[in-house]
Amino acid sequence: MIEKTYQPSAVEGRIYARWEEAQAFRSARPERLAARPYCIVIPPPNVTGSLHMGHALNNTLQDVLARFERMRGRDVLWQPGTDHAGIATQMVVERQLMERQEPNRRVLGRAKFLEKVWAWKAQSGGAITTQLKRLGASCDWSRERFTMDEGLSRAVLKVFVELHRAGLIYKDKRLVNWDPKLLTAISDLEVQQVEINGHLWHIRYPLEGAPFDPADPSTFITVATTRPETMLGDVAVAVHPDDERYRHLVGKQAILPLVGRRIPIIADAYSDPEKGTGAVKITPAHDFNDFEVWQRHKDDELKGYRPINIFDQEAHLLLSPNPDFRSNVDEALILQIDQTIADLNGEDRFAARKRIVAALERSSQIAKIEAHTHTVPHGDRSAVVIEPYLTDQWYVDAKTLAQPAMAAVRSGRTVFVPRNWETTYFSWMENIQPWCISRQLWWGHQIPAWYGPTKDDVDYNYANWQPFVAESEAQAQAQAAAHYGLPAHIEKNEKAAADYGASHAGALDSVPLWRDEDVLDTWFSSALWPFSTLGWPEQTKELARYYPTDALVTGFDIIFFWVARMMMMGLQFMEEVPFRTVYIHALVRDERGAKMSKSKGNVIDPLALIDEYGADALRFTLAAMAAQGRDIKLSNQRVESSRNFATKLWNACRFAEMNGCVAVAGFDPACATATLNRWIGHETARAVREITEAIEAYRFNEAAGAAYRFVWNVFCDWYLELAKPVLQGADGPSKQETRAMTAWARDQILRLLHPFTPFVTEELWHLTASAQARTTLLALADWPRPEGLDDIESEAEIGWVVDLVTAVRSLRAEMNIAPAVAMPVVLVAAAPATRARAQRWEDTIRALARISHIAVAPSAPRGAVALIVRGEAVALPLSGVIDFAAEKARLEKEMARVDSDIARIDAKLGNGDFLRRAPEEVVEGEREKREEATARRAKIIEALDRLKGAA
Repeated sequence: MIEKTYQPSAVEGRIYARWEEAQAFRSARPERLAARPYCIVIPPPNVTGSLHMGHALNNTLQDVLARFERMRGRDVLWQPGTDHAGIATQMVVERQLMERQEPNRRVLGRAKFLEKVWAWKAQSGGAITTQLKRLGASCDWSRERFTMDEGLSRAVLKVFVELHRAGLIYKDKRLVNWDPKLLTAISDLEVQQVEINGHLWHIRYPLEGAPFDPADPSTFITVATTRPETMLGDVAVAVHPDDERYRHLVGKQAILPLVGRRIPIIADAYSDPEKGTGAVKITPAHDFNDFEVWQRHKDDELKGYRPINIFDQEAHLLLSPNPDFRSNVDEALILQIDQTIADLNGEDRFAARKRIVAALERSSQIAKIEAHTHTVPHGDRSAVVIEPYLTDQWYVDAKTLAQPAMAAVRSGRTVFVPRNWETTYFSWMENIQPWCISRQLWWGHQIPAWYGPTKDDVDYNYANWQPFVAESEAQAQAQAAAHYGLPAHIEKNEKAAADYGASHAGALDSVPLWRDEDVLDTWFSSALWPFSTLGWPEQTKELARYYPTDALVTGFDIIFFWVARMMMMGLQFMEEVPFRTVYIHALVRDERGAKMSKSKGNVIDPLALIDEYGADALRFTLAAMAAQGRDIKLSNQRVESSRNFATKLWNACRFAEMNGCVAVAGFDPACATATLNRWIGHETARAVREITEAIEAYRFNEAAGAAYRFVWNVFCDWYLELAKPVLQGADGPSKQETRAMTAWARDQILRLLHPFTPFVTEELWHLTASAQARTTLLALADWPRPEGLDDIESEAEIGWVVDLVTAVRSLRAEMNIAPAVAMPVVLVAAAPATRARAQRWEDTIRALARISHIAVAPSAPRGAVALIVRGEAVALPLSGVIDFAAEKARLEKEMARVDSDIARIDAKLGNGDFLRRAPEEVVEGEREKREEATARRAKIIEALDRLKGAA
């Protein structure tokens, strides 16, 4: 028996346990071995993560697809798993050690620290998996993977070694995003651009051969910079080739203030004549754009001028060579610092900035200082300013791997939905740079490279030792033995050079090797996710059956970081695209359209919404708002509305149960005789088509909208309402058929809604089982496939009743006619079929539309408002019911108010200053207000036109 109210908290855990007990989500179920496979790989959330609204949207949409295809009979594998999240996880464990006052990782050493990380992962790393189950995710949890588990680690090693062997992985000295707090390179995705109120310093660089005179502009060139501290690493000054102010200086040399180094003045289009002074300092070791300028000129004007790294790993000034630092300043480029700042070595970069500026002011080389608002990169976890840093790292030749990945999308082997994201994909891929894959961390896949001394390494500088890349230490030792003609042995990294140096003077009987301490970028293992999770490099039956996968659902922000790299790796190692379709969903914002952030205090917690409204309410809201290319503006009220929808379904099923509506074995809805029952069959078939086609096209909002309209409007508001007299009347064949039809339509609704609202539908599926118990869980039931139910005649009849009642109700509301006022409806020159319908349904129409009676006339009576219902005129006599003059005055007053609102909004939207300064969500809110006001205006015009027609 169905209880009076639905309580999600009392149902959802029990339902999920039932699914797991039945292994409902297992792939390769025995009865589906001959079925077509369908595979989605979950974007692996961080093992440190907690469910946020982005996860909720992403996994809801994936689950809609998985449940939909499972009900269509496919052998579904929704592959779950988590990402080891290198930086995030290491930070969590380091923070835990600090809080417990235990030795830090440096004291513990690598091996013991990693034991601590694995222990944390075993104890706390599964929280997000539990939270995904609360959302209703129907993953095959028996196949859950982790990017550091044994199988995936083996895949990572093999890929690294094979790409290195092919020349597609190499070591190079390039600029990276360096986090001076975490002491590691980080990806662009881990960098946040923060707007700050800073300064623009205008610095006079003396020209060679002219005595510097701050009062004589011919003796210097003025450079504008936001980072005066990096000037110590300048190698040039750049001006635009078309800038007439500086054309005569190109090819000459400037003298670097405080340092005395001669640097050339070069022409390069990077310099913008409209910004600052039009002359920019070129510091290739500390600015990405400057590095590109240096690359363009290094063989010409800047030949012999190599990048100079003036910082150590903690962003302290490094003004003298340091043999222990991987990016040493070259002996030939040792800075000859002016004595006034000679003691800056080891100074923090921001403290050094103040001292350098002070020194420049003392020497009259500061022309002016301007207030300047600009964006500065910060680490998203450390919150410190990120330093562009020149260092040795491992790289992937992404440009080579990108070519087949672009060709696959151009040829349609992989399709983006919406298609406009393909433009973004190509833009990134066509301008792709080498991919930095090394990270200076301990938690992650350690790079499989071992180093031995070069044959001419008389200084025992182990930073320059010979690398041996292999899948195991034994293989690396074998490579080293072949290289040196001697056995090799593994040493602890910190002792390797010393051990080698101590024994180098005598005869060697073996060569020491030490392993690269760096780990791989987390995105490297994630790039292998679609095939490594299926068992590669082993040729497993799962790999053969489920690769390539069918669809990937992800956010636009990781198209480059993840989607593109999966495309590259899939094509390189599987010779096939990893997925046929990439669905890109939008952002979930707050109700005003603002991006959620902790600093704004507008973060909506999906788990809190699940606690309050139930998982189904959250899921249905997200699906219903997931229009392609449009961000979601989420509010508690929207989720509450979806909870009300679940309640409506629950009450409808309870009403059906109370009226004896039980599924009848062998019942064929196509054999129904009653017009109303044939109509609900017709509408059900139409809803099935609409929902099916929308899900197939990834139009989740349209699918959810069609389901909502069918359930709430068609089934609950109209079919059950119109069926009440039969269901509550005398027994007989008509009642028997209507009961069976109601139960059949209810079951189709439960199936249609299941991908969106799995918990309440599964519970109702169980509760509405007849004496002949359900043979399967709803999660494994068939998707509706109604045939032979299209019925134009029944739709014409019941549709006319629905449209007539709806039109009359709308007019009553529009004209402020009190519910107690009954008035006639006049069918004007109605066709015989329409008159017959009116006669059959008059009692129902009178009750639902609150009219006195239905009349037929050749023309509309005077003082009547005309409506058009399915192409025929219907008149409502309103003389004596409303005051036409007063109603007209009311509507005109409302029109004036709406026009004023539109004018005010147009003034705002036409104000360029407002558009520039106002937050995006405020501007979008004004546009929405205008749309609402315009729609209201159209309704007022329609109402005024009706009054004119009635006068």
